[in-house]
Amino acid sequence: MTVLIVFENEETLQSVKDFVSAIDPEAELACFGSSLTALAASRSREVDIAILDTSLSELNGLDFGQYLQEMYPLVNLIYLSDDKQFGYSALAQHASGYLLKPPSRENLQREFEDLRHPAAQKNQKRVFAQTFGNFELFVDGKPVAFKYSKTKEIVAVLINNRGAQTTNGEIIACLWEDDGDPEKKASYLSNLRQDLQNTFSRLKLNGIILKQRGSMAIATDRIECDLYDWLNNKLESKYQYLGDYMNQYSWPETVHAELDEISYALYDD
Repeated sequence: MTVLIVFENEETLQSVKDFVSAIDPEAELACFGSSLTALAASRSREVDIAILDTSLSELNGLDFGQYLQEMYPLVNLIYLSDDKQFGYSALAQHASGYLLKPPSRENLQREFEDLRHPAAQKNQKRVFAQTFGNFELFVDGKPVAFKYSKTKEIVAVLINNRGAQTTNGEIIACLWEDDGDPEKKASYLSNLRQDLQNTFSRLKLNGIILKQRGSMAIATDRIECDLYDWLNNKLESKYQYLGDYMNQYSWPETVHAELDEISYALYDD
C-alpha cells in the first residue's frame, strides 16, 4: 500500500510519517513538502491513501485531492486542517477522513481502520482483459466503447505482448499487416493513440498504458487478464485455455501456438 503524505511544515510531516510507519510498517511512504512536486510524483505511482494539509500554498489540499481522485478514483483522502472550515468541502468530495491538527497516532489509526475504499476493495481490479475466445476489454464489468475499432485492437496487441514496450512500427505491422502507404498509417495511428488516451482518461484509467517515445506497453499489474492468470497458475487458474485466443485477429498466431504447446504439455502429464 502506498501512502502519500504532503505537509509544508517539516515537523508535522515527520510526525505523520512516524505515525503511519507505526500503524502500518509495510506501507510504502511517499513524503513531500511541496504539493506540486508531490502531484508530479503521483502521476507515475498509484496512491492508495493521501494524507494532505488543507492549507498547502502552491496547490491547496482540497484541489490536490481532486486531482488525485481524477487519477485514482479509489484513493482514500485524509485531510488535516487547522479548523473545521473545509470540512463540508471534504465531505462533498467524499474524502475518507478529516482531522484537526495537531495529528495523533490514535486519530490516524481510526481513519486507517475505517477507510472509504478498503484494501480488499482496491485489490479488485477495474479492468479485465478477455483474450480466450474473442478479445474484449471490460471496465467495471462493461465492455469499453472506443471511437475506432482499431483502437481496441491496439490494446489487444499490447496485452498480447505482456507488458513489453511495443513500437509504433510493430503496432502498424499488426493492425495493417502488408497494407501499403506507411506514412498514411502512421498518421492514422496518431488518431488511434489519441482515441486510446481520451477513452482511458474518461474512464479514469491513468497509468494503464505506459508510454515511451515511439512505443507503448500495458501495465500488467493494473489489470486482470485470463491469459496472464492462466500462464501464472496453469491448471489452478480460474480461467482455462480451450484452444481459442483472440479469434477475431490473425496476427497473434505465434502466441496462439505457444499456448497450444503449453496446454498439450499440461494435459499430457
